[in-house]
Amino acid sequence: MDFYYAHGNDAAVALAEHTAGSIEAFANLMNKKAEELKLKDTHFVTPHGLDEEEHYTTAYELAVIANYALNIDKIAQIVKTKTYTVSINNSAKNLKNTNELLGYLDGVYGVKTGFTNGANRCLVTSVKRDNMDIICVVLGADTKKDRTQDSIKLIEYTYSNFKMIDLKFMIEDEFDDLIETSKFNVIKGVNNDVQLKLEENNIGLYPVKKDNIKDVIIEKEIQNELISPVEKDTEIGKLRVKIEDKIIYELGIYTSNDIPKKNVLDYYKEFIYNMSSYLSIV
Repeated sequence: MDFYYAHGNDAAVALAEHTAGSIEAFANLMNKKAEELKLKDTHFVTPHGLDEEEHYTTAYELAVIANYALNIDKIAQIVKTKTYTVSINNSAKNLKNTNELLGYLDGVYGVKTGFTNGANRCLVTSVKRDNMDIICVVLGADTKKDRTQDSIKLIEYTYSNFKMIDLKFMIEDEFDDLIETSKFNVIKGVNNDVQLKLEENNIGLYPVKKDNIKDVIIEKEIQNELISPVEKDTEIGKLRVKIEDKIIYELGIYTSNDIPKKNVLDYYKEFIYNMSSYLSIV
């Protein structure tokens, strides 16, 4: 479903022309940013979003865009502002945010309302309660009341049914256990002392349906027998986070040290050591 917005259209055009020289050039910049965000179903034609056949996005990708925008301090400040007073020709004018959930529903701090004849009533809402942030997108509602009610239902459903769990902690705990329990045999290696490291883990908190928390498991797969020489940064395993047998996250397990292959001198030293041990016993 497409989403278009129609507030401050003249200002959007002015900003686009000031920034890029023309509406077309600005649309090219917008599309370049969409590519950077890996948006597959988004294409921009105008800076204001009025109905155009080749100007479109989806609910999911609109949430991605909103999430990116909320990391820009100025935008985050603007969308959470309920009212603001400006001076026009030395006369004060009160501006009111059109987001009907801002200041009404617990935790709401943005983002944007919208309406065109093609898109109908739309609302993107950002909410934070405790340690869980969500972005709710409602598109194509027939009335403002519909978009408000649908947004509230989706938001309340999410907070009633999902909980954030610390996957980063779970992963690190499992990896520490793997380090303590793993034994290696490095064929023809100078030793079996394989040191492990985990691919960078940026997952942090993750939303899981409350009924499925018990189904979160971490699966470890590792090669215990290696052939020398073993080079540092060699991938020798995987750590997978699964929920109901579905893989949601996968990290590589790598060696953090080199283990050279034995040479003639190493075999000689080993022979001498073994003979000394034998003679001591005898």
